[in-house]
Amino acid sequence: MPPYPAPEITGARARRHEQALLACGRLDSITQLLPEPDLFLYAYIRREALVSSQIEGTQSSLSDLLLFELDEVPGVPFDDVVEVSNYIAAMNHGLERLRGGFPLSNRLLCEMHALLLARGRGARMQPGAFRRSQNWIGGTRPGNARFVPAPPEYVQDVMASLEAFLHGEELPFSALIKAALAHVQFETVHPFLDGNGRIGRLLIALTLHQDGVLREPLLYLSLYLKQHRTTYYELLDGVRYDGDWEAWLDFFLEGVQVTATGAVDTADRLVRLFREDAQQIQTLGRASANTLRVFDALRSRPVASIKDLRLRSELSAPTVGRAVDALEEMGVVDEVTGRQRDRVYVYRRYLNILNEGAEPL
Repeated sequence: MPPYPAPEITGARARRHEQALLACGRLDSITQLLPEPDLFLYAYIRREALVSSQIEGTQSSLSDLLLFELDEVPGVPFDDVVEVSNYIAAMNHGLERLRGGFPLSNRLLCEMHALLLARGRGARMQPGAFRRSQNWIGGTRPGNARFVPAPPEYVQDVMASLEAFLHGEELPFSALIKAALAHVQFETVHPFLDGNGRIGRLLIALTLHQDGVLREPLLYLSLYLKQHRTTYYELLDGVRYDGDWEAWLDFFLEGVQVTATGAVDTADRLVRLFREDAQQIQTLGRASANTLRVFDALRSRPVASIKDLRLRSELSAPTVGRAVDALEEMGVVDEVTGRQRDRVYVYRRYLNILNEGAEPL
């Protein structure tokens, strides 16, 4: 593998780099000021899992995913939503390992890959192991493919080089640039038979978290890459065939700035929404205390059944039922099944904010 480039960060690129770092700093600051950052992390991880999986062809919606997580709700499309659920498991495993002091490494990437392909369509694609056969990108065979990665006998060596790069302590550029270069190299090696795009996008977030750019891993570029996927693929090929790292870096840095700024805006809107709805609930008088407890359960899981709300609010079924009726009358929640029993309620405005850009392709 050739040595990594040391691209010039000057002129317009330097300004773009500074703006991207400032946007990451604002995101890091606001997440530390949020009253309940875990709520934001829960929501953002699910949107990222959904969008990253959509890039690979799944057609699940956020509602599908949240209904799937309510075990008692049948009828959700299985294969697509299982892939998204696997992605969440892989992402959470990676974050927990990093927080526990485990290094960002090939071993960790393989552990995450095993979870990513644990169930569903990828279960036969060597979960958790680097590939032992040739793969390709685009086309029906290597001869007509858009790009053919390294032969399998080289994968271990080039991935060892990538791991060493991730732990380089004297690199002549910031963690943002390191994440950008590492992502291209991972996608170029394509070390797994399946799931490379999703693990490669997670690698960006984990690199920035490991290197201290973000204390909470809340920068996920999948939405930006989904919206600009043709340009994204062209720029990856530009690096592979022409060595055009600079054009890729310009695109990546702009994506970081747009994504971080969007995450700050989403966090601000959710805080304002929760505050406005809580103030409305407080006008209920004596019923407000229990209704707020049910509302808190909906903030943590915006799609919920009465059983789920009862378990998480620790209130009786009749009390939860009255609270949900009040929330429905206020327009805070909607019932989505149309059934008389086993009803499911959605915190609609919350879900609408999360859904922006996360609609199936």
